[in-house]
Amino acid sequence: MTPASTAQPAAPRIAIVGSGFAGIGMAIRLQQMGITSFTIYEAAGDVGGTWRDNTYPGAACDVPSHLYSFSFEPNPAWSRAFGSQAEIFAYLKHCVRKYGVDRYVRCNARVASARFDEARQVWQVEIDSNGTRESVEADVVIAASGPLSRPAMPHIAGLERFEGKLFHSARWDHDYPLEGKRVAVIGTGASAIQFVPQIQPRVAQLELFQRTAPWIMPKPNKPVGPRAHWLFRHLPFTQRFVRNAIYWQLESRAIAFVVNPKLMKVPMKFAMSYLERRVKDPALRARLTPNYRLGCKRVLLSSDYYPALNQPNVDLVTTGIREIVSDGIVTDDGAHHPADTIICGTGFQINDVGAPFDVTGLNGADLGAMWLRDGPEAYLGTSIADFPNFFMIIGPNTGLGHNSIIYMIESQVQYIADCLRVLRRRKARTMNLRPDVQRDFNARLQKEMQHSVWASGCHSYYQTKSGKVTTQWPGFTFSFRKRTRRVRPRDYRFAP
Repeated sequence: MTPASTAQPAAPRIAIVGSGFAGIGMAIRLQQMGITSFTIYEAAGDVGGTWRDNTYPGAACDVPSHLYSFSFEPNPAWSRAFGSQAEIFAYLKHCVRKYGVDRYVRCNARVASARFDEARQVWQVEIDSNGTRESVEADVVIAASGPLSRPAMPHIAGLERFEGKLFHSARWDHDYPLEGKRVAVIGTGASAIQFVPQIQPRVAQLELFQRTAPWIMPKPNKPVGPRAHWLFRHLPFTQRFVRNAIYWQLESRAIAFVVNPKLMKVPMKFAMSYLERRVKDPALRARLTPNYRLGCKRVLLSSDYYPALNQPNVDLVTTGIREIVSDGIVTDDGAHHPADTIICGTGFQINDVGAPFDVTGLNGADLGAMWLRDGPEAYLGTSIADFPNFFMIIGPNTGLGHNSIIYMIESQVQYIADCLRVLRRRKARTMNLRPDVQRDFNARLQKEMQHSVWASGCHSYYQTKSGKVTTQWPGFTFSFRKRTRRVRPRDYRFAP
């Protein structure tokens, strides 16, 4: 029998929350480490996260396909330069099957809360499964639900009074026919610029309610030809070369995002030239002209949005919305806009909404309350002081304006994997981030943020109401990867 003093600690019981790119990537890495004592809790009936939920017409990625995929699992069969929702969802399902992740997934199991039991050094996780509550124990909790998982309905007076059809773009009702309908679309963000051109030919009248004009660049979404498919399948290094070339092309843009935003003047001229070519009506063009620096809000890619707005059955409304009434929308000027259907392309709850589920740490620390008070904050977007063995993927300040979030996900997966190795090597039960480490890291991060384009004057979902940028990484992605390659044990306090 092995003496107790030399026995290896049991594999940790791990709860992963969410089955999008982050949850699937983490599960694959755990298996590679020889850890199989984990469960992925998925609130919906299938895996896929954002790419399962967002099925609106025209849904697609704005990061090139070859980079918007796991580095260890290239897809030689992408049909176009930018992947569609259906292709990306199919790719994720492929990864789940190939790496056997499906046997670790519990669908229709929503994590309602996680509470750290200080006496027993474990997490008590409350699961809501089809209305039935159950409690499970976990040694480690990994929140991988991402920031684009909770649709944000607009706070407009009278929304509940509308008697027509109302839905959010992330919960698209495909059974509802839009043909011949008067449709009002609220919002002109990343989702709306994709679905508006798709539904415009089908509806009788489309009124698009815009609060702020977005910066839009053309989307070079060329088909991937059979020759390229052959090369990628038979000579995989060619696809790795393409992926690396795309990565460095996009990464170079960080100079304008986080080093010297004045360099945005060049792409702004290009974007204005594109707008002028596509929209000949000077009055419409004026309403579509942004009044802030490019990059301060999300830069959008589309080659069919502007042409759709030129069509006779489309009207762009830039007057603010006063209220919603039973049969339409009333704007601040008193005008009544009748509508059969209202589609909310109003994005997701990202800031000023607390944690993705109730999380209680040491001494009753309430993560949601902390984030509502001071804005979301973490260390490397991954660890949070007073929450032992609790990790996040795509946590605060890991978002990007210039490159692929999958690169950041893989960096965080590596960091969490190293945390688990350190726990095992030290034979510790828990590791808890030191508060001073988190405080110093975020003080430096926010100082660096002041030089970025996101702090150049506009207000966006990147910020809290107070103006604090809590979503974006103010640097190069390779610098984030360097920081997350290995854990610094001195950043944490360990408990046996």
